[in-house]
Amino acid sequence: MRPLDSNLHSHSRQLIELRIEHADLDATIDRLSDGAPLDELMLRRLKKRRLALRDQIEQLVFLLDPREPA
Repeated sequence: MRPLDSNLHSHSRQLIELRIEHADLDATIDRLSDGAPLDELMLRRLKKRRLALRDQIEQLVFLLDPREPA
């Protein structure tokens, strides 16, 4: 495996991708909330996915920079 290939699956790369997806969901949820009649079920699913992404982001941040006890 080439170094470039292994870099595609690094924790840093995953973190960037998750943050982008989270930002995209934020924008989508904002658009749906401001617009015309919306599908409440779809909005709840998007919010649930956004929360799951936030949890994954927090886990990766901890893996990349574990907090040591003071």
